[in-house]
Amino acid sequence: KYRAPPDAAEPEKEPVRYANLMYDRRVVRGNTYALQVIPVSTQPNALEIQRQREARKRALARKRAKEQMQQRTPEPVEGREHIHVQTELYLEEISDRTTEVDTECQTDAFLDRPPTPLFIPAKTGKDVATQIEEGELFDFDVEVKPILEVLIGKTVEQALLEVMEEEELAQLWAHQRAYAELRNAELAEVQRLEEQDRRYREEKERRKRQHMQMLQKQKETTEKIAARAFAQRYLADLIPSVFNNLRESGFFYDPIERDIETEFLPWLMTEVEETLERKVLGRTMLD
Repeated sequence: KYRAPPDAAEPEKEPVRYANLMYDRRVVRGNTYALQVIPVSTQPNALEIQRQREARKRALARKRAKEQMQQRTPEPVEGREHIHVQTELYLEEISDRTTEVDTECQTDAFLDRPPTPLFIPAKTGKDVATQIEEGELFDFDVEVKPILEVLIGKTVEQALLEVMEEEELAQLWAHQRAYAELRNAELAEVQRLEEQDRRYREEKERRKRQHMQMLQKQKETTEKIAARAFAQRYLADLIPSVFNNLRESGFFYDPIERDIETEFLPWLMTEVEETLERKVLGRTMLD
């Protein structure tokens, strides 16, 4: 935050409110292991949020009412203003800007680093010389025999151990090859048996399906035969009765008989009636 320019208007000074940091709600006091940490993934309840907002509003309203009820310093008279003064025992000058002073200095130019000298350890003790003639300390041919015996013995023992290890490894490899061959043979036999069992199961399932299909066809054939026999027995008397009813109703008739009944008989009756009427009229005229 920068300082305002000198020609800018001075903002209104607000009263400084001092408070104890330990009463701030944002400061955590006590053991933090018992804090209830709300996971990020949980969704807050709308009712709980509304309740918290109303509680904060009520607390803020009570705080404002309490501040209004507290006694405040009366307003300054015209032409004066309230300022903050120090009441400590030792006064200290308060300034908005720290005093700054420019100072210059000159350093020497950097010199090349000299090469690192070779490390030579410091000499300790005293130099002493002595003379040893040939044969004074030991005889090489005599003293070397036990060393050669130990070296040759160790060499032979190591060679024997290596030969025995090679033979053991060869036996192990032979056992491994025999075990691998036996295992492969057993696996092949197991696969053959599994394949045979699979074929038996498939053949069994196929036979079962074939038998079920045959039984289903036999059942369907039996049902069809029974239905056909029932239909024949049911329709044996139905067809004649239907034809009789249709014949009685006039749907089935003899064309000649029907022509005689509808055409010839009415004409014959009409002619007979006319003849009878003429005869009756002639008799009436004679009478």
